[in-house]
Amino acid sequence: MTTTPVTCPLCEATCGLSVTVDGDQVVGVRGDDADVFSHGFICPKGASLGALHHDPDRLRRPLVRRDGELVEVSWDEAFAEIDRRLTPIIAEHGRNAVAVYAGNPSVHNTSTSLYGPVLYKALNTRNFYTASTVDQLPKHFSAGHMFGHPLTIPIPDLDRTDHLLMLGANPLVSNGSLMTAPDVRGRLKALRQRGGKLVVVDPNRSRTAELADEHHAIRPGTDALLLFALVQTLFAESLTNLRALPVDGLDELRLLAEPFTPEAVAEHTGIDASTIRDMARQLAAAERAVVYGRIGTTTQAFGTLASWLIDVLNTLTGNLDREGGAMFPLAAAGQANARAEKKRRGFQTGRWHSRVRSLPEVMGELPVATLADEIVTPGEGQVRALLTVCGNPCLSTPNADRLVEALGQLDFMVSVDVYLNETSRHADVILPGPTPLERPHYDLALYQLAVRNVANWTPAALPTDVPQEWETLLRLTGIVMGMGSGADIAGLDDFVATQMAERYDVPIGDRRGPERLIDIMLRGGPYDLTLADLEAAPHGVDLGPLTPRLPEILTTSSALVELAPAPVTADVPRLAAMLDTPVNGELLLIGRRQLSSNNSWMHNLEPLVRGSNRCTAQLNPADATRLGLVDGGTAVVRSRAGKIEVPVEVTDAIRPGVVSIPHGWGHDVDGTRTSVARAHAGVNTNILADDQLLDALSGTAALNGIPVEIEPA
Repeated sequence: MTTTPVTCPLCEATCGLSVTVDGDQVVGVRGDDADVFSHGFICPKGASLGALHHDPDRLRRPLVRRDGELVEVSWDEAFAEIDRRLTPIIAEHGRNAVAVYAGNPSVHNTSTSLYGPVLYKALNTRNFYTASTVDQLPKHFSAGHMFGHPLTIPIPDLDRTDHLLMLGANPLVSNGSLMTAPDVRGRLKALRQRGGKLVVVDPNRSRTAELADEHHAIRPGTDALLLFALVQTLFAESLTNLRALPVDGLDELRLLAEPFTPEAVAEHTGIDASTIRDMARQLAAAERAVVYGRIGTTTQAFGTLASWLIDVLNTLTGNLDREGGAMFPLAAAGQANARAEKKRRGFQTGRWHSRVRSLPEVMGELPVATLADEIVTPGEGQVRALLTVCGNPCLSTPNADRLVEALGQLDFMVSVDVYLNETSRHADVILPGPTPLERPHYDLALYQLAVRNVANWTPAALPTDVPQEWETLLRLTGIVMGMGSGADIAGLDDFVATQMAERYDVPIGDRRGPERLIDIMLRGGPYDLTLADLEAAPHGVDLGPLTPRLPEILTTSSALVELAPAPVTADVPRLAAMLDTPVNGELLLIGRRQLSSNNSWMHNLEPLVRGSNRCTAQLNPADATRLGLVDGGTAVVRSRAGKIEVPVEVTDAIRPGVVSIPHGWGHDVDGTRTSVARAHAGVNTNILADDQLLDALSGTAALNGIPVEIEPA
């Protein structure tokens, strides 16, 4: 029996766990008290790591469709089938005839983080989609145009702030997002214990809102109006304090803010003018303050404007790039803004557009809301094949029923996935990977967004005969490069490592796979670290608190913080037009986070589908009475895109005029192999999500603020 320190890869918190193994059986998972970042904190998701490892529904061998049925085959047979089917499609119709969808879990997997881009670059298709356009792309859009790079994102200095204004986030349940921070509850309690204040803006009185000093139940989809009113108040009352921050566009920003007075936005937001002014004054008066917004602010019709205005407020109050404010992490490996050589050419978007709806490219990807259009619409460039990597878009993207129908029209589909789920059931070939305990791990993306600079390497805790995902992705790379299904994986890996070593100006080393690439990045990074150093520190290395990094990290063409970048402010007139639109009484749909859930695949773990993890439509008692709905009854919910039937939960935690249904459920379809999820099926709220309702700038789906009608079933 052995106990091994492991970094949990299931969400953004990167908690350290102690995993006890007896032979090949996981017999215990607890928080690692010695972890330099999480100090023993654990949530239900991390505690389920053993259940995930032993899940009998997990795929461990490839599946290939034969005579309409998915059957288990050898790895060589699976790759031969891909070469046989995919290569002719590329040859006849071109590379844009193949689309890629990369799901959220691929970011939490070192192999897919490092080798996924190798495959995607080799495929060279413009039809590239990820979960970002149902998630956080507006933040990348605004940060890119403000600071020069889409990953130069300011993070709340949570452990040193005195005043936290939080919008559209529930980190006590989600464990944080674009804010890697284990034990957020403990950190927020510490904020209040040191005399600080927590203010939460959310249509739902969430667990985080219950902990707050103030909770303001905003009308869904109006965060940008509220934020602009806070900006207008700062200007009108001379409360700005830029310190010596290098900024451009201040006068233009002042003019843009003028129409958005607290009185002008009060009816739309549902927050009265005096409260808005008080929020602005408190923010300006706090010695160290920070504004933070997450999924509720990005997945709405004005997601980019809301994301931009959050950083505008942090700048105007002098809290950008200072202790206790919004700061820029410096990760040990992979930090995009860490290297000395920078080209000040700014951030570009819209370099190409989607074929059918002419939606813009952002960060090399197109909005997934138009993927079904690209599949079903005939003509040159029509998508005929699809590769999904760790994703379940049939549950996680808008107008889900339409995408399901579209997948049936594909000529060929491959899924890299550990489950036969709602999406992979449509595939012709499914390629599984090892469990988290059977692969090494380094949180390449998430340490770039952490509230403290840390680094931790986790070796594989258990052996496996399932190929690592990096090997699978390189075999796929060989196929799309015309090398066939038996390409030299070692040679491709050497090529990838050689290119990276040249970029970081360090020796290539003699490791293989992710270990070698992470070692190269560490040795070429901002700290005096190697992978061997992390191997010698199994509980992690603490690299210290966040420190000021402006102006060195700016890569805008002006070398300044752009407070009013034209690609962002172009959408302000659309927002201003809302002020002249009467507020109607329509019911608005929002999502909600659940403590024991992060992605749809977690619903197949028995420990995570118990208790409060319920797929219900939450409504305010006033709305329930008006609509004839009762707690425990069933409602029909309709939108322009579709309709569902869902159990009703009446609660005063939800603002009147709002209905809340959690995301990622709907496991009652045929052809899956997820027994626990089917027994707790729930309903797919993305059947209601409208693929025509998008953030205009980034193309991100507006999953919050969807107009719906509801009545008893």
